[in-house]
Amino acid sequence: MPLQLGASIGENGRQLNLPLLPTGSPMDRPAPTAAASPEGKYARELREVLAKYWGYDSFRPLQAEAMACVTQHRDSLVILPTGGGKSLCYQAPALAMPGVAVVVSPLISLMKDQVDALRANGASAAFINSSLSHDERREVTAKVRSGEIKLLYAAPERIVRPNTLEFLRSVEVSLVAIDEAHCVSSWGHDFRPEYTALGQLKRALPGVGVHAYTATAADQVRQDIIRGLALESPELLIGSFDRPNLVFRVRRAAQKLDQIREVISRHKGESGIVYCISRNEVESVASELKSAGVRAAPYHAGMSDIARSRNQEGFLSDRIEVIVATVAFGMGIDKPNVRFVIHAGMPKSLEAYVQESGRAGRDGLEAECLLLYKGSDPVLWRRMIEEGETAALEGALRSLEEMMRFTTSLKCRHRAIVEYFGQEFDRDNCGACDVCLAELSFADDSLINAQKILSCVARLEQRFGASHTAKVLAGSKDQNVTKFNHTRLSTYGILKHERGTTIRDWIEQLVGQGHLMKAGEYGVLQITPTGREVLRGELVPQLLAPAKSAGSSKAKPEENWEGVDRGLFEHLRTLRSELAAEKAVPAYIVFGDNALREMSRRRPTSEETFARIRGVGAAKLRDYGEVFLKSINEYCSMMGLATDLGESE
Repeated sequence: MPLQLGASIGENGRQLNLPLLPTGSPMDRPAPTAAASPEGKYARELREVLAKYWGYDSFRPLQAEAMACVTQHRDSLVILPTGGGKSLCYQAPALAMPGVAVVVSPLISLMKDQVDALRANGASAAFINSSLSHDERREVTAKVRSGEIKLLYAAPERIVRPNTLEFLRSVEVSLVAIDEAHCVSSWGHDFRPEYTALGQLKRALPGVGVHAYTATAADQVRQDIIRGLALESPELLIGSFDRPNLVFRVRRAAQKLDQIREVISRHKGESGIVYCISRNEVESVASELKSAGVRAAPYHAGMSDIARSRNQEGFLSDRIEVIVATVAFGMGIDKPNVRFVIHAGMPKSLEAYVQESGRAGRDGLEAECLLLYKGSDPVLWRRMIEEGETAALEGALRSLEEMMRFTTSLKCRHRAIVEYFGQEFDRDNCGACDVCLAELSFADDSLINAQKILSCVARLEQRFGASHTAKVLAGSKDQNVTKFNHTRLSTYGILKHERGTTIRDWIEQLVGQGHLMKAGEYGVLQITPTGREVLRGELVPQLLAPAKSAGSSKAKPEENWEGVDRGLFEHLRTLRSELAAEKAVPAYIVFGDNALREMSRRRPTSEETFARIRGVGAAKLRDYGEVFLKSINEYCSMMGLATDLGESE
């Protein structure tokens, strides 16, 4: 069911009523004027930290409010979509406040990436996990005791060990941050049992604020987070679920590999993720792409730890362009320059889809999301859910139905996502999905075909599901069709000239548009009031034309490239890769694509002008300023390009 933004959190929590965020690229949105900076004695320190370590001069939406909770030691649950800047909500306060911040993180790779990024910005951070030797762990604890470490990352199972809790009680802890907090809930899409013990932190560290962060959380998951972490009257901060920089497209799979290649060809040399439902399909698609000359690699739970780690690191360092993976890949992948995400099969829930597709365009720049589906996808997911789910089975199946409705609906994709999460969407045309970009082809005689389907449902006395109804319409000799004498119905075979998959799609589209509904455990089709209007010819539905082979899609205007010299951007991207390889860190840790585009747009030639680039903090100016300035000067001189643009404005 859609979630309500204003829903009561109950006696264990309270919601902060905040206006919905303005539209536009997340990187370009100003912070809300009502809370331009965090209140309290750390306001000045936070602004200084933001500029010094990250090179930012303003907050993203809700960051200021989230930081205020941290500095005032008030528990909080912060739900910001992927790319909304959740990490900064606790990292900046940690550097401004006395003591060490304890960050609970689910994956070793995520800890390493976060710590590497903080160190690259000049911040003092460390992690404790099984990848460290005994002596290395002793060195980290000694630095925490001496106050040298400002952020300490650890896994949930290590944090709640008695000796770890005793150690934390012996030092000054500024805050506790729980990353990927939805893992505490069995209703969440990434449930991890070890998260359920984290409620001990509130008792072990009295007076220390505990702050939970996640990208998506349904109401049930929010309640579980509050209870599971023992949060005390937490503020609930929910950002907008709209990601206007993402272009959403949904297509029925038809020559799937060609459809995947089409997207990759539009993003030649850029990073992307292809999600597959099964391990076998991961291996097959990765192999086909490599044969076609794409730098692709597989990732799934059936591979060895070494192979998975190697491929993940190759993707993060840009040596691998496309990672082909099951949903085992993604949590903690803090790579901001993923330019496309392709789902080669329908995800099992809209929450999972938002989380996975949201890994594209984390830097706020344009990115593309393509979802390919076929009729067998929900059948496969239903079997996997029923075999694997013990808790929350009913909720998982309901989520699957919502996902099916999303794929077959002809509603604006951005609107469908935002409204599912209980928020309002105030634009008539998002300009960033296949529906609003008018890329979809509609069937001739949609009204007549819809009336045929609805008439068949009526003649079946609204007692059968979509699969059986489609067989009757197609004129099938299936044993159940003949057993119930449905070959004698006047609607038997009236759509026999259409493919069975097309008929089934049309039925689902009528469900998605609200003209049919599925009732009961077996999804029996029933005609709604608007469906009766369709039967009477008073309302005309839209049905998609049968799927064809992969064709070209209209790309969203690339307004973020305005004024950027593409040649200089590629020149700097190569330099970034070389420097990242030398330091053995992901390329984005050197500089993100946003910073490179701004450099290629403004072309600074001095340390003073280079320091004004968003994303250039003091440490990066020191470490990379000279080499990047030299490269920019040489390229602009060779190409005869003007420099220091916009400096007189």
